[in-house]
Amino acid sequence: MPKTQPSLETIVALAKRRGFVFPTSNLYGGLANSYDYGPLGAELLRNIRNEWWTTFISTRPDMVGIDSQILLHPKTWIASGHVGSFSDPLVDDLVTKKRYRADHLIEEWIERKIKKGSTEFSSFVVEDLSVKEMATFITENKILSPDGNPISEPKAFNLLFETAIGTVADDKARIYMRGETAQGIFTNFRNILDSTRVQLPFGVGQIGKSFRNEITTGQFVFRTLEFEQAEIEYFFNPKEADWQKLFENWKESMHSFVTNTLGIKEKNLRWRQHSDAERSFYSKDTYDLDYNFSFGWKELWGVAYRTDYDLKQHMEHSGQSLEYRDPHSGETFIPHVIEPALGIGRAFLMVLTDAYTEDAEKKRTVLKLKPSLAPYKAAVFPLLKNKPELVEKAQAVYDSLAKKYSITWDARGNIGKRYLYQDEIGTPVCITIDFDTLEDDTVTVRDRDTTEQERIKLSNLEEYLASMLQ
Repeated sequence: MPKTQPSLETIVALAKRRGFVFPTSNLYGGLANSYDYGPLGAELLRNIRNEWWTTFISTRPDMVGIDSQILLHPKTWIASGHVGSFSDPLVDDLVTKKRYRADHLIEEWIERKIKKGSTEFSSFVVEDLSVKEMATFITENKILSPDGNPISEPKAFNLLFETAIGTVADDKARIYMRGETAQGIFTNFRNILDSTRVQLPFGVGQIGKSFRNEITTGQFVFRTLEFEQAEIEYFFNPKEADWQKLFENWKESMHSFVTNTLGIKEKNLRWRQHSDAERSFYSKDTYDLDYNFSFGWKELWGVAYRTDYDLKQHMEHSGQSLEYRDPHSGETFIPHVIEPALGIGRAFLMVLTDAYTEDAEKKRTVLKLKPSLAPYKAAVFPLLKNKPELVEKAQAVYDSLAKKYSITWDARGNIGKRYLYQDEIGTPVCITIDFDTLEDDTVTVRDRDTTEQERIKLSNLEEYLASMLQ
């Protein structure tokens, strides 16, 4: 597919210039793989979270939500396998001592070969290589670091952040920052059964922060040390429910959410099934919903059939029963689970990328965000800021709308510059209070995408905004 997406550099520049995203600790030179969300970014993130929660938790009778702690008992991560096998292949530049992902270096080397016309690696899948096989591949092909230096043999690098509780840093005090939100759901499975009236099949979802000691830097908020996940564990009886049908239902729901709720262009999405070598050993099937970023097709949202692995592991390590008793048949068993897991930061980057539009004819940049996601649903302007009667009327309109919607006020500069600013931050409509407003209680409403303007009665403004957000 031709590269029609805005470059990552373009999105980063917009995000910083307009207050969507700032580099973390920029005052002190920044921190690798870390970003803060500014005033507009915080609003956009909140809208994405709220849409996800409404779609998958609030409006579904078979779903409940929880909010588990970031710091869990360390045995949680031993049972889940994260302590023993949650790792990426690491190599060191033997001269600069910089660290890189071995699989990424191999991928970049293959991409260069393909660009030069080689067909030898056209169907090569790097994820199929073990760490040992990567070492052989690197040696045989004399792959170097980005600085042109020799690199070390790959080794497994655990991604969990480790810390300690209290004043003594020994094994008894060791604790981990969670590497995923899912384990808080599994460890609360019994509590959820005992405190609610849920019956299989049912799901549990949560949105929260996770932490991974990433080797790779770059790609903006796509890959960060601290990130936000929206995960669901959907439990079912494998004897009564067809897992493949449930799996397809979740894939359809995920795709619908991205295209319909988030407003993403379907041409920029694809499904990719994990190979046998790439897929986790406990998963019977795993798919990624990928988005076509400017830096390639990358995972946005994964869905896996994890069988009963997690609940079994926690039963074994805790000595506590996590079985489900069917209220109708009396059968006792360990439920199986399907897991859709979304990266909220990745969804944020996708939404910005997909909405970014350069209107050459009108010499403007427009974020064509779906109105329900836009940080501000409307901007209110007094035509002239030095006319008290216009400012007073505009303030009254602002105060009225702000009770129901996220609204912004703008009285800076000329009205043309105000329009361009609001276009660039994705505000769907601009409402201008002018001298005619004082006479007939109508306002000028300008559409972001078409720039067309119309007069609307003040009494109809709320209805107008409500229809726009449907």
